[in-house]
Amino acid sequence: MRKLLLLLVMIPAGLNAQEFTLADTLRGTLSSIRSCFDVTYYDLHLTVDIENRHLSGVNHIHFKTVSAFDSIQLDLFANMRIDSVLYGGQRLNYSRLHDAFFVSFPRQVKASENGIVSVYYNGNPTTAKNAPWDGGFVWKEDANGKPWVGVACEGTGASLWWPNKDHLSDEPDSMRVSCTVPAGLMCVANGDLIGQNPSQNSVEWVWEISYPINNYNVTLNIADYAHFNNVYVNPSGDSLHCDYYVLKENLDKAKEQFKQVPEMLDCFEVAFGPYPFYEDGYALVETPYAGMEHQSAIAYGNRYTKGYWGRYPGEMDFDYIIIHETGHEWWGNSVSMNDVADMWIHESFCTYSEAVYVECKYGYEKMLEYLVYQRNFINNRSPIYGVYGMNHEGNGGDMYYKGAWMIHTLRNVMNNDSLFKSILKGIAQEFAYETIDGEEIIEYVNQRSKYNYSPFFEQYLKYADVPVLEFKWEKKQLSLKWRAEAKGFRMPVIYTAGDAEKRVLVSNIEWVEIPLSKKEFKQLSFRNDLMLFLTKKIN
Repeated sequence: MRKLLLLLVMIPAGLNAQEFTLADTLRGTLSSIRSCFDVTYYDLHLTVDIENRHLSGVNHIHFKTVSAFDSIQLDLFANMRIDSVLYGGQRLNYSRLHDAFFVSFPRQVKASENGIVSVYYNGNPTTAKNAPWDGGFVWKEDANGKPWVGVACEGTGASLWWPNKDHLSDEPDSMRVSCTVPAGLMCVANGDLIGQNPSQNSVEWVWEISYPINNYNVTLNIADYAHFNNVYVNPSGDSLHCDYYVLKENLDKAKEQFKQVPEMLDCFEVAFGPYPFYEDGYALVETPYAGMEHQSAIAYGNRYTKGYWGRYPGEMDFDYIIIHETGHEWWGNSVSMNDVADMWIHESFCTYSEAVYVECKYGYEKMLEYLVYQRNFINNRSPIYGVYGMNHEGNGGDMYYKGAWMIHTLRNVMNNDSLFKSILKGIAQEFAYETIDGEEIIEYVNQRSKYNYSPFFEQYLKYADVPVLEFKWEKKQLSLKWRAEAKGFRMPVIYTAGDAEKRVLVSNIEWVEIPLSKKEFKQLSFRNDLMLFLTKKIN
């Protein structure tokens, strides 16, 4: 074990020790004691003591051995207690360090062996200060004074409330969540409800998830819910069961607000392909926080308002939480990152899905208007990319809005809508139910387009600054050049000088010169609603 801990301490040796801690390393690095096994199934059983804000239970972790091992790393926050760890009915020794624990086996577990490690635990999980931006449990009451409980842990980690292998590269193929709560309350988790087991003072609610799921998407919601449902039938005739769990005082509001769902699903299925989780269904669950993309059990807390808590551009008054969080079913839940450094895969594509919906519902010009509205939230303070292996994501706001604008820019750089849309849909289908990194997406775009867009992605993802179009006019000649850090960066410029709109390819290597009269120069304008860049006039 001492050798093991030495190995862990040495992992970040090449990084700035002031930036990253051992806790970051333990959480973010896919070390040999994590990569040696592949989780195939989680069987999570827990009892929720609402009065004392306490959890107790067991997670049976089914795994397949990738390479032989005699110890592994699992994760559970330090404030949660481990009662015991069992393997084949035998208690195993373990040690704890920060939010990780290291389990020692009595023998070497051979490659290709299957096994089950059972972790019994209990404790008071972290209470969120400001969910969902701050991870943890939310303990509230409805209008009738009945408990209303939820949890959100993206970024913070699912190990804040249940033991698991808390690394994004490893999703179970399927999962069961069994949640026991006081009688009179419902516990809604992901997937299909397959059982209710009542006892004198409590009810166990059993949910089965039949698809891969990333750990932070596993959820539970506890309340005196009203439940209604309907069936969405897509143009191909496929039926999707849609379930809605809302506070009883909001039932009528919910029935009206959630009428947006079928039209949204129509738009997204055309753009991205079939909803990824037909077997598990689609659900919206009212939560005591704004929202979260919990797979097949989307957290809804937008208070039945238009836009986002009443804020929206123009007449685009759709419910932001419904649209955005459902977009994550394709982008984040089906196509998933394998390291938090690539969180942009989730948030950039999902935020762009809002523009896809706007174009579908309101038309192309309104889509441009919507994106221009979102552009106000871009800050360019740091890169969208995070640092691999360190549990470090990139610029929180820019991975949403700048990332969406990057995709919008790519569409207009390609100047071939049918190709762009086929690539967008292709990414959603090619990488469905997989964990991937950003380079795989970039390679896919390059292959499908038969063009090297790597410098383009490098500039928008790895550098804080967007490209700056430098331009100057002298002697009846317009000169254009990009100022951009990415080597070999090239991007078209769309401009108007007079009546005609023109397009010219510009690089960051040399000036492009275009004949232009003084009158035309005075009329010069650049289409900054189609691409994300700044301009600078050079005297």
